[in-house]
Amino acid sequence: MTRYGMLIDTTKCVGCSACRTACQRQNNLEPDEDFIRYERAETGTYPNTRVETVPLQCMHCEDAPCASVCPTGAAHVGADGIVSVDQGRCIGCLYCMSACPYQVRVRNSKTGAVDKCRFCVVHTEKGATSCTCVDACPTHARIFGDLDDPDSEVSRAIVEKHARPIADDLTRAKVYYVR
Repeated sequence: MTRYGMLIDTTKCVGCSACRTACQRQNNLEPDEDFIRYERAETGTYPNTRVETVPLQCMHCEDAPCASVCPTGAAHVGADGIVSVDQGRCIGCLYCMSACPYQVRVRNSKTGAVDKCRFCVVHTEKGATSCTCVDACPTHARIFGDLDDPDSEVSRAIVEKHARPIADDLTRAKVYYVR
């Protein structure tokens, strides 16, 4: 079974918002809604410090707290490991927003429903799948693929770059970061 995941290399991210803009367009989000937000993190030790851009989005946790608190089952983890929201079942109670350790859920101001990054697989080209945000990144800071396939580009990059989940596997996240 395919288990999707992503690597984000913050050493390559320039904070240009191309991934965020592409995501907003792909998902028909309102201008004030976004599934990707940016944090700034200072790394190093004075006087050798640098500020890096850290794009944050749903980590597609295996132990997804948002899914476990959802009273209707609208938030759930699929067989492919993607944490999804069934908009028709969402009652807008906001429990999932409170439970999300990364605070990356978004409430639609028109419908009241909550949504998030869907790992929107938009095309398959020569057997390779990709997401809108990955395709839009001009610095190739993002890699998407099957975490269960050791030969996939994302799996190889995670090993080669010693990437880790942002919270040191707090929720067995499927988004890895190079920092």
